Amino acid sequence: MPATDTPPLSVTDALHARRSVRAFSDRPVDPALLAEIFAAAQRAPSGGNLQPWQAVVLTGAPWDAVKQAVAARIAMGRDGQQPEYDIYPRGLTDPWESRRFGVGEALYASLGIPREDRKGRLAQFMHNYTGFGAPVMLFLHCSRIMGPPQWADMGMWLQSVMLLLVERGLASCPQECWAMYGETVRETLGLGGDQILFTGLAIGYADAEAAVNQWPVPRVGLEEVIEWRGFDQ
Repeated sequence: MPATDTPPLSVTDALHARRSVRAFSDRPVDPALLAEIFAAAQRAPSGGNLQPWQAVVLTGAPWDAVKQAVAARIAMGRDGQQPEYDIYPRGLTDPWESRRFGVGEALYASLGIPREDRKGRLAQFMHNYTGFGAPVMLFLHCSRIMGPPQWADMGMWLQSVMLLLVERGLASCPQECWAMYGETVRETLGLGGDQILFTGLAIGYADAEAAVNQWPVPRVGLEEVIEWRGFDQ
């Protein structure tokens, strides 16, 4: 790692600093820096050392080609959708549905878009398919023979990449929304039908002034997710 006057972030600091950034600057990203980050992320845990993750990293014209291809599918309405999988469980119930609803409302509130402004909300949602202006997009995929344990491995690799990006002053936004047009993305990337698209990851430098990057993202307390047994409380 190149010498720097700024000490590297601890893992705890990186976890607290990481957020899904939804407005990026147009500052280019050094591919050599990305290569260092991806090389370090290769230490992510992997059951049986399968390392099932595969990624395509795009900028410039290849990235534009994906955006244009998906835009053509979006223009077809629902008939243009090609979901790779259910991004959220069907019939989602509380507490999970309330968490999902709450974070969406907080996002639109940060932009001053009220619930009744359906056009404004749709326009903001469509920014997903520009990567929120990120100069780099990573598409994460794996073989269709892989099962839930290997998808968990992909998640651990992705988290490792995101924390390493924070450590190096970069930002990201994981975007499963691209899986809604999985076939088009895969075809544009030249991936075979034996592959399944998991997610996109927008990468770049955050627009620090953008309100959409500043609202607090809540997390539930430990009492909702941790059950202690055999400890003196």
